[in-house]
Amino acid sequence: MNGLELSERFYRECGRPMLAEQFSDLLPHLAVGLFGSGSECFGFDDELSRDHDFEPGFLLLLPGEDVIDRKEAFRLERAYAKLPKEFLGFRRSTVAPVGGPRHGVIRTAEFFTDKVGAPDGILTVRQWLTVPEHALAEAVNGKLFFDGSGEVTRIRASLSHYPEEIRRKKLAGNLLLMAQAGQYNYLRCLKHGETGAAQLAVAEFVKAAMHTVFLLNGVYEPYYKWSFRAMRALPKLSLLAETLEVLLTTDNEPETAESKYDMIEDAASDVIDELTAQGLTKAICGDLEKHAYSVNDGIADGEIRNLHILAAI
Repeated sequence: MNGLELSERFYRECGRPMLAEQFSDLLPHLAVGLFGSGSECFGFDDELSRDHDFEPGFLLLLPGEDVIDRKEAFRLERAYAKLPKEFLGFRRSTVAPVGGPRHGVIRTAEFFTDKVGAPDGILTVRQWLTVPEHALAEAVNGKLFFDGSGEVTRIRASLSHYPEEIRRKKLAGNLLLMAQAGQYNYLRCLKHGETGAAQLAVAEFVKAAMHTVFLLNGVYEPYYKWSFRAMRALPKLSLLAETLEVLLTTDNEPETAESKYDMIEDAASDVIDELTAQGLTKAICGDLEKHAYSVNDGIADGEIRNLHILAAI
């Protein structure tokens, strides 16, 4: 049983009966689910990840004080704390988990402000350009078990993917980084005898390539330690995960370096094919830099298009 399943069962068997019995009048205003930080919110948890922050629990989200005041919120907090201390062989912690509240009672506005800087999920262009991608992923991952008013559902839907103009800007920047780090700087660093710098170039190429693949799939990239696992499950370009992992984990001796450069070019070719398939580029060549500027030129919003090409990186 993974964390999401445990959380939902705990809610169905313990949380929901408590809310129905003690807070039936508040139910239309409440939302319940498990999403946010933690591998369990992505469905990535395993035996190893259960060494911290793994327990029966759920988020109980409340509207503002104009709907549910502090007194009622305190009553909900006490009722949540009194839920069974053990469930299906797993014990609940008695202290706040590392990294802030992952379970328990929290205002909806506080949760989304913490994740994306906007209590209602409505982001400015600047916010869309600068909010960390993993934070957006944490705002919409996991599962919502109940939403009395539909407000949390609406907020999560509004944050579920980048607006197209923002996606294009982020694609353009990452394509340029792929070109500079992989197609240009990797071999130049080796020719200068800078093997450390060459491997940094590989790392930059891999990071930008992974961002690009997630953007081409219209999915947020999670926190870096889960990126490869999440990438392998994507419908488009998932096979590049193996290539990128090899690039990161091999040396830069002459014979290996030649093979690695070929892999970089092959990965670039696959990305260009997908850009073309999605109608995102008009360039016809194997140079990712030219495709980066073509993608940027295709942005309809002049204000966003005219920002520096790396403005969204």
